Amino acid sequence: MTAPVWSILVVDDEPMFRKTLCRSLAAAGHHMVEACSGGDAVDTLSHSAFQFVLLDLNMPGMGGMTTCGMIRSIHSRIGIVVLSVRDAEQDRVAALDAGADDYLSKPFGLRELIARLSAIDRRIHSEREEEPAVLKAGELQMDLQGHSVWRAGEALHLTPKEFELLAFLMKNQGRPVAHTTLLRTIWGANYGNESHYLRSYIKTLRKKIEANPARPEYILTEPRVGYRFRNPAAADLFASEPEVSAAELYR
Repeated sequence: MTAPVWSILVVDDEPMFRKTLCRSLAAAGHHMVEACSGGDAVDTLSHSAFQFVLLDLNMPGMGGMTTCGMIRSIHSRIGIVVLSVRDAEQDRVAALDAGADDYLSKPFGLRELIARLSAIDRRIHSEREEEPAVLKAGELQMDLQGHSVWRAGEALHLTPKEFELLAFLMKNQGRPVAHTTLLRTIWGANYGNESHYLRSYIKTLRKKIEANPARPEYILTEPRVGYRFRNPAAADLFASEPEVSAAELYR
């Protein structure tokens, strides 16, 4: 199968980093354009089409978070990946809430970056198609209209909130979803800080859908950010899940 070729805008105020990244991705066949600031990026996006924006957070003038939100408000289908030395939980969550599709901390591997771009590309293409009545991943099958879930042909009994949570995660397959996004989407705008509440639901969901909840294949923890739904039947080069201890599983 021929690898996809993307048009990618790299937004970073460090010339050496921009040039090195652009050279590496161009060697893989992608069309690369550089922008040195948020304002430059928005201007470039106004007259050129791109599949992806690789965005730094620490930039003078218009900051990365503001730039991310502005790009997302203008281009709902473009893939945005934040590349930053900042690795604090609040930065990751804020970037995802601002509209980023993913977040990688510098330094990172080129193969991991390309794998994450591929996952976003697959998701964006799938979203362009009509949403199926039935979601499938591995041995899981979810009937959205019939409000039912099966694993390996066996019916699972989920509460309404568990069903909504699983459906949202499956629709965002391959994408890290922040705790606050899940809480506000499923429980309402007044929620956002109750990560312990969400963790309890995830733990229950894992017990119902995972063959081994201590080694989950579907709902993976995204450290310090939230959760990522993975289809174990699909190629996934970058998502992995450490074994969950018994203390973590039942606390």
